[in-house]
Amino acid sequence: MDAAAWPVPKVLSWLKLEGQIEHEEFAKTFNTGLGTVMVVSQEHVTETTEELRKAGETVYKTHGIKRVSALTPIDEPPDSAPVGGLLKKKRPATTFSSNPSSSPTSDMAPSSPLTPIKRADSKSSIDRLMTRSRPRSLQKQGRPSSLFGSLRSLHSLPDDDDLARVSSTPTSIHSASFPIDVYGGTVLHHGEIQTAGGMFRKKSQYFVLTDSHLIRFKCQARASDIFPSIPSSTGRASGIRHSRMSSNSSLHELHASTSSESHQGIPLSHVVAVWRLEDGKPYFSIQISHFDEETYHASDTTLQLHDPRDCDLWLSSLRGAVMKQRLTNPKSFTQGFVDYTARALEQEHDYDPEQFRMFKVVQRERSGRAGARSSSEDLTKISSTICILAIGAYKVHLVPLPRSSRTASSTSLSDMTGVSHGIMALTSLAVHDYDDAFQLTFRLPLQQASTLLLAASHVSDIALYVRHAADYLRPEWLEAPFTWNVPQSVDDEIWPIPLSNDDYQGFDRTLTAYSAAYNIDTSRIRYFVNCSCEDAPAFELHPPAGKGRTRYTALELLAIMRSLRYNESFSTVSFRNINLEVLHSLHDRFGDDHVPLTTRSGEPLQIENHAHLSILIQEVQALAVKCKRLRRLDFAFSLHRKELNDDEDAHDAGCGLCQALFPLCARQQTNVDWIVLNGIILCKVDIDYLYGAALDRSCHFRALDLAYCGLNDRNMDTILEAIEHQAATMESIDLSGNLARLEPWALGRHLGGLEFIRKINLSNISRTSGPEPLFAAETLLAWKLVEIRLARTSLNEQTVEALATYLRSNQSNYLRILQLDQCKLTGSAAASLLTAMDRGPRQPRDLHIQLNENHLEQDHEQLVKVISSSRTPNQVTMQMLEYKSERDFQRLLEAFALNKSTRYLDISKASLPADASDDTCDALHRLLAENDTLEVLDISGEHSHLEAANFGSGLNHALAGLKYNQSLKVLHVEHQRLGLQGASTLATVLQENQSLAEIHCENNEINLQAFTVLVNSLEHNTTLLFLPFMDRDRAWTQKKVDREIDSIRDDSSIMSKAGMSPSTKATVHRTLGRTLGKTIAGQRSFSARNLEKSTSPMQGYTESDIKAAMGSLSQNWDRETAHLQQYLARNYSIAQGLPLDGPPLLTVDRAGAGDSLAYALRGIGFDDTTPIAEMDRQLIPDDSGVEDLADEGEEGEEGALEMREHSHV
Repeated sequence: MDAAAWPVPKVLSWLKLEGQIEHEEFAKTFNTGLGTVMVVSQEHVTETTEELRKAGETVYKTHGIKRVSALTPIDEPPDSAPVGGLLKKKRPATTFSSNPSSSPTSDMAPSSPLTPIKRADSKSSIDRLMTRSRPRSLQKQGRPSSLFGSLRSLHSLPDDDDLARVSSTPTSIHSASFPIDVYGGTVLHHGEIQTAGGMFRKKSQYFVLTDSHLIRFKCQARASDIFPSIPSSTGRASGIRHSRMSSNSSLHELHASTSSESHQGIPLSHVVAVWRLEDGKPYFSIQISHFDEETYHASDTTLQLHDPRDCDLWLSSLRGAVMKQRLTNPKSFTQGFVDYTARALEQEHDYDPEQFRMFKVVQRERSGRAGARSSSEDLTKISSTICILAIGAYKVHLVPLPRSSRTASSTSLSDMTGVSHGIMALTSLAVHDYDDAFQLTFRLPLQQASTLLLAASHVSDIALYVRHAADYLRPEWLEAPFTWNVPQSVDDEIWPIPLSNDDYQGFDRTLTAYSAAYNIDTSRIRYFVNCSCEDAPAFELHPPAGKGRTRYTALELLAIMRSLRYNESFSTVSFRNINLEVLHSLHDRFGDDHVPLTTRSGEPLQIENHAHLSILIQEVQALAVKCKRLRRLDFAFSLHRKELNDDEDAHDAGCGLCQALFPLCARQQTNVDWIVLNGIILCKVDIDYLYGAALDRSCHFRALDLAYCGLNDRNMDTILEAIEHQAATMESIDLSGNLARLEPWALGRHLGGLEFIRKINLSNISRTSGPEPLFAAETLLAWKLVEIRLARTSLNEQTVEALATYLRSNQSNYLRILQLDQCKLTGSAAASLLTAMDRGPRQPRDLHIQLNENHLEQDHEQLVKVISSSRTPNQVTMQMLEYKSERDFQRLLEAFALNKSTRYLDISKASLPADASDDTCDALHRLLAENDTLEVLDISGEHSHLEAANFGSGLNHALAGLKYNQSLKVLHVEHQRLGLQGASTLATVLQENQSLAEIHCENNEINLQAFTVLVNSLEHNTTLLFLPFMDRDRAWTQKKVDREIDSIRDDSSIMSKAGMSPSTKATVHRTLGRTLGKTIAGQRSFSARNLEKSTSPMQGYTESDIKAAMGSLSQNWDRETAHLQQYLARNYSIAQGLPLDGPPLLTVDRAGAGDSLAYALRGIGFDDTTPIAEMDRQLIPDDSGVEDLADEGEEGEEGALEMREHSHV
């Protein structure tokens, strides 16, 4: 319908007066462009309306004149406007913006496509007129006692007062022309209220809930006039239920009476939460919290009802209307709010754009707080806190509203600080199904729980986002460790976790989340994933990072263990050498949220008194039952317990690990079948747990490692009997280092039936005396062993013969390790074992035999003969051999020079009567030059406080044989005091040798000069992949320099205090000159070229000059280290076939940089303005110091103050 064809409307307004109003001036004032405004008394409204409608007029009814200014600008009528009993004036047709779909009446005009009606910013002419005609007494009146206000009753005015004297500055919606379309057109619920403003002030109000607002009226009659669907006070509509209740507004609203919500009602889009107050009172209260993000106005409204059915109806109506409004007209946060919240999370290092979510929530008051409320008047004191709930990467944050948005009188808001809780600490999430209330409970280990009582209209979204974040941080957990108490509709909408490409199924993600929740530093946690071991991949926890830290805290260990729970990436978890005592006697009496009660498949564990178990037992059980792939648990040396006597053993509670694991194994509730308890003292209780599990043949133990467990004879017998019951599955046994004395017949009886045994370790044990072998040949021939370890166990001739018989048989073809260290074997015994394992020429056994610290010098000729005839396996270790005759060691080297079967040889830490002679060095030279089979060679020495073993200076000649070697790949030559001369020899070798890939040469007193020589030699070597950075040698050099400088300072201090003569000081200066310049004249290059000598002595230098020189030397070390890294990176790229980055590296002539502290001092520019008093303390060497040191030879080459060779390769 065209707007021009609309009928001219009538706007009918009435006041609560008696008698009909006919006033021309008043009628002119109300000409609004919509038609004639007629003002009549309330009792003539119905009659006047019917007359106008019969005359074909369109009538709008309102009961206030405040909102007239919000319609259209006032257009004063001409002076000739007709005046009559009922004022009537025609105006041109105009459009009235309204929505018929939301109109509460059927008399509304059709909707208009024009812009919706907006309230004018300035006063209209009506307001100005009413202000001018207001009585002076009324102008001074304050705000009305009612929260929403109303027109002041005109009964208090004199009877002859003009209508113009009526106050037109109303404070409620009741006194205004009401734009129905702004407040929604559908009445959802309504009811009468009673305002509890105090003991002697009670007012009746009426609530109307539409599809967009919650509106207050002074009485039901006025609500009925605006919304015809609401019955008047004399009748009741049958379609909509209403009730009587009390309403109270919080202090927020009382101090913000000028806001739009106080005048126009509460927009449902501003509602933050609607929930029921549970305060134990005989009435039922509903709390409504709302917040205007544009005006920063937060307020609360409390509805008090006496009928629970009415309470439920109001609650459901309010929640439904708010939800519908949120879905149809979604409102997003302003950018300022988003930035403010994001900054708050960044301060907590928890901001992640992909995980970041924020919601407005209300912090509810805890029930029963501060005593019981006795009357409805106390409801006005309720002040909930509106804040922002933000979900970050690892935490849930409660962020206070920005300071500009807080009400000045609200201490709860202004004093509130942010609160953060880790998502991994969540123990309960409960959502009510009847209101917007919910609660989050968080608990850190060993602490009480902290509960957040919250409410939000987005409660379902909050619950789902928190659950999604928790599931994302625990991607492998099948059962969340927190209570999930939500309505079924929310539970059905849980979002699936997207597949992730993270290594080890998100272990790092989970560990970081637990670390954030427990407030620990993740960088302190060090672990390694071993993919080359048995039962790989293996998670190996290493000691914590950081200086002075050797143990993990309880929270750090809990974070690690709980991150491993449900993770199916690892077959082995190792806590070897990690102290777990902090968890051994620790009990968490505040909760059991992480205590495992079921297996991975949901089967109950049936653990008695699980709440009283230590945290260590609970966490180990959780690992064992929740990780399906986990097969091996290594706790070696993780608990340090003292050895127990018989009385203590009977009363000890045990280590806890046996109690945690073996009952689960007995009930087949875990797949862990390889348990390592080495180094943990076991008592009778622990042995009983093990024995009880082993008796059940359905229990499938693969291995029991019980080394150094303090087992006595009785416990050892029990263990052997238990192992016998596991003969069908047992693969490995480790009983080394225990106190019990083993009897050979018992070993044969209990272990002889093990069909699948692969590894056996009986090192460092005692046996009963007798001629019988430790293992009979028949027992060994029943096994297909891979490892035999008998180190530090005395072996008699019968045992050696039994081993030789086994080595000759095909049953030993799977043997890979034979460890016979310190077994008192002679050369003939070792020769018999080597001969037994021989499989013919050019068929070396793939076996590693270890013969360390044996008496091989006895019958040495037999051993040398077997080695020279190539009957050795491909790996031989003979460490710490002591030779009284150097000739025997020469023969050993000559035998290995002829050997063609051994590829790995370790003869390190060999002890000779004196430094190696020229003949011995020649034999080592031939070994390095002529052997074309060896790939790994270890000729390192030993250096300790009690003993030192090295070859001496002749080793430099022997190393020259490497120039002719084309098979050796790895060379170990540590603790041999190579110095500059040895480094020069290695540098010469590296220029010609193209097979060496690794050289391990630390701890050789290599200074900066020698290190530079080694680095320069890599310019033309493209095969070396490893050369140490000499950190230990650098530290050794620095300490030696510091000691010498400190000694000089002490001498200078003593002379100054003693008042020595100038001649005496000069002597000290000459001594210092010798120390600082000792390498200037005595150094020689490895190519036999003379060094360029310094022609001028050092001048005097101050203390600051020496410090600057030391800093320069440190920079030279760093520069050489960087050059080495570049060379090794280049060689690695070549070995892997990768393209080279940048141009080829060229060696820069760095000889001129200086090779001593003296050169470093000369290279620094000094100030010539040194005070005279300071000159007396300068360190001035003279020329004689240099002259004397020119003849010191080797000492001049390897002095601690030598820093750089003056010439290079």
